[in-house]
Amino acid sequence: MSYNIAVIGFGLTGRLAALALSKQHQVTVFEQDDEHASNSAGSVAAAMLAPLAESVLCEQDLALQGLNSITRWQQILSELDDAVYFQQTGSLVVAHQQDKGDLHSFVSRLKPLESYQAQTLVGTQIADLEPELAGRFHQGVYLPCEGQLDNQAFYSASFKKLTSQGVQFNFGCKVELNAHQVNGQSYDYVFDCRGLGAKQAEPLLRGVRGEVARLYAPEVNLTRPIRLMHPRYPIYIAPKPNHQFVIGATEIESQDRGKVTVRSALELLSAAYTVHSGFAEGRIESLQSGLRPAFADNRPKVTKQGRVISINGLYRHGYLLAPQVVDDAVSLIAKG
Repeated sequence: MSYNIAVIGFGLTGRLAALALSKQHQVTVFEQDDEHASNSAGSVAAAMLAPLAESVLCEQDLALQGLNSITRWQQILSELDDAVYFQQTGSLVVAHQQDKGDLHSFVSRLKPLESYQAQTLVGTQIADLEPELAGRFHQGVYLPCEGQLDNQAFYSASFKKLTSQGVQFNFGCKVELNAHQVNGQSYDYVFDCRGLGAKQAEPLLRGVRGEVARLYAPEVNLTRPIRLMHPRYPIYIAPKPNHQFVIGATEIESQDRGKVTVRSALELLSAAYTVHSGFAEGRIESLQSGLRPAFADNRPKVTKQGRVISINGLYRHGYLLAPQVVDDAVSLIAKG
């Protein structure tokens, strides 16, 4: 049976929901921003797929869902008309000598995921994986199952695919949701994917701030995501195509939507320079901040009230968990 469905919010979960639903149903998208949704958490993110690394911070069932989502991402991207960079060659966690205690603490908190386990490395093994880190680090950990994708390319390719499938778009509009009516128009189902935009309906939501720098660094040739353990500013470096790099910190408990502060920018870029001196001549393409939606338990939540299905609270696990969470939400239609 085909339904007339509204999707509110065109960030990460909104795009995935629209892609899944438009295969069988007539879909209309509502978004207060434009088609780029550049203020959404999914646009700012580094789009790393790191179930082992994130198992330090989340329950094992979520990490296992993340492992399944990596397979789903490959299926989702294969159905798009434009190629989207996807990589699954593991990630590398390193620490300077004075911070080896932080590395050991991180390793001790990793949870085993099926057959995947962290592999402890010495300096020569780090150099085998990433030749340009030779001599810089003497201890590290390789996380074999991890990957990443290019979220900017996914945002672009998903919009193009949905347009070709006849999805209707309403950009730059405020949304009034009243039961299954959106701005007075009735729909068979409504998918609420607004993230923090749904805070009035979900008062327990909070924002968790993330900050990233996007650099063009032609002198740097890293081939997989790198995490630097540090007591004050642990960072990740996610290499994208054409010498583009996304450098980000962990998270800040803050509702502040303001721009990246000078202090944060200095810490991010200084830490990146300690990983690879080639970043010194890199060009800063953007400094962005965003708020991730999260509930108190930091677990995603899918709810159904009447004909309104809500997806929210993906916290810092957006790209890792979104395919699985959206699949769960879409399956609620079949249950009536």
